[in-house]
Amino acid sequence: MAIDTPNQKPSQSDKTFSPSTGRDVYTQLNYYRDPGDGSAPIPVVVGSGKVSNERPTVPVSVIIRDMTGREDYYNLDSHGFQLVHHESQEKDFVDELRVNGAYYTEMEQLYKQATGATRVVIFGHRVRRGPSDWHRLGEGNAKNPGPLHRVHVDQSYAGAELVARQHLPADEAETLTRRDQGSSRSSSSRSSSNSPRRWQIVNAWRPIRTVRKDPLAVVDGRSVEETDLAEASVMYRDGSSGAELLKSQTWAVRPAGERHQWFFKREQKPDEVLLIKCFDSLEEEGVVRRAPHCAFVDPEAVDEPSRESVEVRALLFYD
Repeated sequence: MAIDTPNQKPSQSDKTFSPSTGRDVYTQLNYYRDPGDGSAPIPVVVGSGKVSNERPTVPVSVIIRDMTGREDYYNLDSHGFQLVHHESQEKDFVDELRVNGAYYTEMEQLYKQATGATRVVIFGHRVRRGPSDWHRLGEGNAKNPGPLHRVHVDQSYAGAELVARQHLPADEAETLTRRDQGSSRSSSSRSSSNSPRRWQIVNAWRPIRTVRKDPLAVVDGRSVEETDLAEASVMYRDGSSGAELLKSQTWAVRPAGERHQWFFKREQKPDEVLLIKCFDSLEEEGVVRRAPHCAFVDPEAVDEPSRESVEVRALLFYD
């Protein structure tokens, strides 16, 4: 079965996959190890300059296809990701004022041009320069984050609503997340809000230097079933009281054999921005609502310098 048919779900072993001019990678990705007892994934805890992640994972062997030569084929609606070309005036991403100012302005325009969104609300960014094992470094690791080697989506459906409530006026957030009376509020349901206005959360991931070590891979969202997703919390630990408060809700991702279709852009450059859909309120056949993603080890690049990247996170609205 050929991947070029929009609503088909090809397998990793698909022999008719259209060749690119790049090189695919055989590697392992860390999926969520579900204990199978119905319990929720162990929360990630953030606080006092430290990120603690004790959630168990299982390594799964995969093929990650290089999209080089076919970059223009993939799009947010059909696949959940899209590569766009954009040269930024910001080069080093060390001045927070410039990132929050001029770079956000650049990215707002890029989002609108690439997606057709009529309004963009950028609600944060993260620069990653840390080592591959930054999670294991303990105290202070949050100050120098590195690649995230766990398959995930930044927001679950309920997590997207939480983002809306955190970053929009209360009345607007209530309208966006309103449900019909009696409708299910289960975060794992296909039904999210009943807002007539379409809205999304989309990340814009850009290399600061050409990426060789720890590239970012993303799944063709058509190959991901709802049952592959497990809602997982990120908690904030108050430094004085020790209390843990809900910070966000994400998707951890269970293994799915060869069904998940993984892609990346080899030697992705700073002017190649990967848009990744984390949430879409539109529930329509053929429209992908989320695309899991993950950093991975390229066996040929383990001795390269640490990856440097910046990701912007934004709410997108369509009138």
